[in-house]
Amino acid sequence: MKAMFAAFAAIVVIAIGAHEVLERSGFSSAEQSTSSSVRLGEQDGKTRFPK
Repeated sequence: MKAMFAAFAAIVVIAIGAHEVLERSGFSSAEQSTSSSVRLGEQDGKTRFPK
């Protein structure tokens, strides 16, 4: 039982650590596919796309 709780704790620590490492490394799909010519989202509350 003690080993199982230790394993659960290790899983949580590994998952949180992996999340932080991947967030800081810049490998998200938005960061990889965004360039100066790509318009994503809103700016100043107004849509950036012409209607």
